[in-house]
Amino acid sequence: MKKQVIVIFSVIAISLVAAPPVNPEAKMHTRSTVIEKERPELDEETRRLISEFRRNPTEANRQALRRKVEASYDAVVAKKQAKLEELRRTARDQSQIDEMQVIVDEMLRDRENRVDQTMNRFADPRLKPNARETTDGFLPVIGAAQNLSIASTPVTNEQYALFVKETGHAAPAGWQDGTYPDGPGNHPVVKVTWNDAMEYCKWLSAKDKTAKYRLPTEAEWEIAAGHMPKDADFNNGEHSGTTPVDQYPQTPAACGALDMWGNVWEWTATPITVQDGPETSHTEMAVKGGAFDSPRTDCRTENRGVGRPPQHAAANLGFRVAREK
Repeated sequence: MKKQVIVIFSVIAISLVAAPPVNPEAKMHTRSTVIEKERPELDEETRRLISEFRRNPTEANRQALRRKVEASYDAVVAKKQAKLEELRRTARDQSQIDEMQVIVDEMLRDRENRVDQTMNRFADPRLKPNARETTDGFLPVIGAAQNLSIASTPVTNEQYALFVKETGHAAPAGWQDGTYPDGPGNHPVVKVTWNDAMEYCKWLSAKDKTAKYRLPTEAEWEIAAGHMPKDADFNNGEHSGTTPVDQYPQTPAACGALDMWGNVWEWTATPITVQDGPETSHTEMAVKGGAFDSPRTDCRTENRGVGRPPQHAAANLGFRVAREK
């Protein structure tokens, strides 16, 4: 099955060949006529405006580039809306209409946010051909603060075991004598609370001394991930539990990180308000990316409003570390 994945926000396209999924019926896109198999490369006018803005970042050049970005975005929305109308006439399954309706609604809702993110990426001096290469396990979040990078994978059992050993911190449920179950050393650590994740970040910061480690905010996580292509392969609906964090190298995020969709939900540093009733609410911490047992649509980057209480721990919940340096 031949697929194309965008490596840095539609700047570079590469072709990849992936093995058939274990359970094809679990993949929403196998039954979809609205699959996004690729995103178009930048046209010459956009490239010219980016180059001019980066060479001479005046307000006039910034506005010219923004107008082009907005026009390109609106053109994509118009195509999606036209496809939605076509599906309303021809679709045999209501799920196809619902799927496209979600895409259109999200694009309209997020227009300014996505345009802003695109502008930030284009203006970021770190946007270079080698931006996705890493030697220390962290990748720059293009379009976010210039001192911010994010881990290339979620924290693994093996990494978390070292933290437990060195600090005496309580091990996750199911571990024996501070040791994770045999085998999955490169699986994401799970059954960790938000507070556990925060303690892990403090431990890393104390060890490094030259950087601050923390959980990414929801917005930073979304910038790092980028839009999730509809034909992306990841652990969702195919396995009964977690898989190695590097099992799907053909599905990198916008920043180049792996495993940002599916496998395990990831804690963030962003609190969200959850309504209990008309006049009552409580605060939870936002989680992103979906998990192996989530509906595929819940794994979308733009899926928001999902949270867990800070003390919550589950077999489908882990975390990824951000670094300020």
